[in-house]
This record gives sequence, structure tokens and C-alpha cells, in this order.
Amino acid sequence: MTTCSPVPDSIQGASEREMREALKNLVRYWRLYLLTLVLGIGGSFQLGMQVSIMASPAEHIQSFVNQTWLGRYKVPVDDSTNMLIWSFIVSVFSLGGWVGAIHSGSLPVTHGRKKALLFNNIVALVAAVLMVFSPMAKSFEMILLGRFLYGYSAGLGWNVHLMYLGESSPKKLRGFLTITITIFCSLGKVMGQIVGIKELMGTDDMWPWLMALSGLPAIIQFVTLLFFPEAPRYLYIDKGDTEGCKKALQWLWREDDLQMEMDEMGKERASMQGQKVKTIWDVLTSRCVRWQLLVLVIPCAGVQFCGFSAIYFYAFDIFREAGVAEDKMHYLSIGIGATDLITITLCSLFIDRVGRKILMGYGYLLMGVIMSILIVMLSIKDLYSWVPYVNIALIFSVICVYGLGPSGIASTLPADIFLQAWRPSAYVISGSINWFSLFLIGMFFPFIVDGLGQFCFLIFVAYCIFSAAFMLYFIPETKGKSMVEIMEDFNKLNYKNKGTDTEKADFVMATKF
Repeated sequence: MTTCSPVPDSIQGASEREMREALKNLVRYWRLYLLTLVLGIGGSFQLGMQVSIMASPAEHIQSFVNQTWLGRYKVPVDDSTNMLIWSFIVSVFSLGGWVGAIHSGSLPVTHGRKKALLFNNIVALVAAVLMVFSPMAKSFEMILLGRFLYGYSAGLGWNVHLMYLGESSPKKLRGFLTITITIFCSLGKVMGQIVGIKELMGTDDMWPWLMALSGLPAIIQFVTLLFFPEAPRYLYIDKGDTEGCKKALQWLWREDDLQMEMDEMGKERASMQGQKVKTIWDVLTSRCVRWQLLVLVIPCAGVQFCGFSAIYFYAFDIFREAGVAEDKMHYLSIGIGATDLITITLCSLFIDRVGRKILMGYGYLLMGVIMSILIVMLSIKDLYSWVPYVNIALIFSVICVYGLGPSGIASTLPADIFLQAWRPSAYVISGSINWFSLFLIGMFFPFIVDGLGQFCFLIFVAYCIFSAAFMLYFIPETKGKSMVEIMEDFNKLNYKNKGTDTEKADFVMATKF
């Protein structure tokens, strides 16, 4: 008979200390957590909902387009024209997102993070009104304009949400809090899938209200955000408002001893004294942020090329081969979304313990390996009856790894590696690449699948392996470091040919090139 060995006192003591520290942080920073909730509801949640919500009303909107066309021209619209209009309705969202991402480099700098989000909520409300009244006006053009405005709101809201949250968080919670942007995005996807089922709002009568549903989070954020202060780092570093920054920190963090935080922000402000906010051209051409730009472009902004969208595309074919009924497919898509949400939430618990580099690097590596196995299994799917079930397991494995690593870290890492003066333009570049990548995949992926079949995953495998090697071999860890310390680590890469005598000057150079 065996007996269980007791848990060592050191391990038990460490767990108790961690629990006490977590409880202490929960009580102390409850206002900051509330701000995180408010920012998420009207920020990345909107993007997730708009991405997933379009699947349900597709046939109803196409029917509305046909009826509108018939009423205007007395002839039904031909199939090719109807499909073209539907494609525009879907893809104009990405165009709006790109425009919103571009404006995220100027609006939050000129008017502040808080006012930029308040304006963004008004844009989402206008889009919701257009959706509701489009059937009454018998105008599918109102749907097109509404989708463009929703895209604009999502592109602007995502970047400003990330700026606001990152600039309001203490160093020890920065990773956990900034990753919530991805959690809220996944939550929006799941909610969009749930409310879109035919038992709720996925009907011919309810589709305008379904399309207008994003107006509700916009109202909630607009009303509640009025009670929160501006981002503290923006007040001090950009505006030089020391007292305003202290009051904001004291209100959000409920701490009186803020000297260490103020000193760190003081160093950053001193380094950019007399310097303007950097432009996109500065970010693209300055040597002092060369490696940060590579991180921004390759593993972060290019995350659309990791194959996650392809997994969603192939999932339904694999489910059919496993014998899943067509009317149950929508519920399985909810299951995929829920799995993504759960794993990203787990990532938020690990990010400040394991680190960004390990989670993203090994996450990409595992995704590459699993998709390589999936290519082989898809090639032999007709040989054995059990293969489709293995493929289902592989699909959920990719989703789990994606959520635990690349998905969350791709959103949070840019907030760590750029100083205040560079951050807005860096987000413009990241957002532009993200939205353009989404547009390219939406336009050309079906043709790639027709030409390559399951071997289209080879493109994503190559991207994942390359990004994994890049992260693990070159990029320094940012966990638990201040903005200044992270910049110093990157300066060793940006100026690796310089001698040790110039290392102390690198930080100043990082804001003057």
C-alpha cells in the first residue's frame, strides 16, 4: 500500500504567498480592473463580435439586397452582382479597420486616449443606427457604410484600448492586463456566434438588430468611461502634467508611494525632452528601433499568417467527414470560439510567470509541428475511418496552442517594446499590417485552397517555424522590466557593433534619431 508524500513546506508556503499577493492586488487595484473591463467592453470586444456576427445574417442580407434591387429596377439582381455586393459588405470592414488604425496615430496623441475612445463610441453608435434603419430606407448602401464605420471603430478602438491600458498599468501587472485585449476579442467572437443562432437573433426579422448590437457596448463604454481619469503616462510624459498623473495613479492604484513609478516616467520624459512624437517614417527608418520594428512586423503584426484562419476554414470540412450534421456546425463553431477564449484566459495567468518570449516562441514552434502532422493526416483521410477524428483533435490542439501563446502575446508585446514617443506610430504600422493581412487572406485564401488543397498549410508552417526561431534566438525577454530596461536590452541589438563606451548614450539616442 502506497502513501502520498506530503507537499514540501517551501512549495506550500510559496503558493500561500502567491495567493495572498493576488488577493492583495485584487483589493488594491480594483479600480484598475474596473477600467480594464470598461475598456474591453467598448474596445476589442467590438472587433471580435463584428468578425463572428456576419456568418448568421448572410442569407437574410443577400435576400434584402435582392428585394431592394427588385424594388428599384423591377428585375431581380443576378447572382454574380448579389455576391459582389455581399463581398463588399464583408470586406469593407477591413478597409474601415485600416483607416481607423491610421487615425490611431494622431487622434489619441492630439486629444488624449480617453477622448479618442469617446469619439470612437459615437462612430459605433452611428453605424448601429444605420443598420437598424437600412430596411426602412430600403438601402443596402447604409449597410455598407455601417460596416465601414464598424471597421473604423474596431481599428481605432483596438489600438487606443491597448495604449490606454498599457499606460495605466503597473509594471508587475502590465502583461496580465494588456493581454485582456485578446480575451475580450475572443469573448466578442463567442458572443457574436451565440446571439447569431436562429433561436435568438439569426432570423429574417431580427438581423438588423443583430447587426446593430455593437451599439450597446458603445453606449456602456461612453457612459462609464466619463468617470475614469486619462492614462497617467500620457498625462506626464506627453503633456507634462505631473499633478494630474499623480492623481490618476492614486485613484487607479490606490497607492500613495508612487516615487519609483514617477522616477521611471521622469527618465523616459527626460530622454525625449524637446522631441516630438515620432512619425511612421521615423519608426520605419530609425536604427534605434530597428529590432523593435522587426518584432512588431514578423511575429506580432503578421500573426494572421500563422494559419488560424485556415484552421477555421478547414474545420467544417473535417467535422462533416466525422459525421457531424450540418445544422450542428454552428454550435461546433461556438465550441471552437469558447476553446480559444479559455486558452487565452489561461495565457493571461501565465504571461507574467513564464514570459512573453517563451510563450510566443514555443507556441509558434508547436503550431508548426501540429500543422505539419495535420497536412499528413489530411492526405490520408480517405484511407482510414478514424483519421477524421484525429484531425478534429489536431484542430483543437492548434487552437489551444494559438490561444496560450501567439494570440495573446502578439497584442501585448508591442506595448512593452516601444517608448511613449514611438508607440502611436508603431501601433499604426502594426494595425495596418494586421488589417491588410486579414484582407489578403479573405480575398485570396479560397483560391490558394483550390490550388494547393491541404498543402496550403505549408505556407503557415513555414511562417510559424521562422517566427519561433526569430523569437527564441534573437529577442530579449520583457517580463518584469521597465520601459527603460527593455529599451536598453534592444539597444544592444540595435547598436551591437558599438563599444561599451557608447552604451550609456544609447537610451538618449533612442529618442533622437
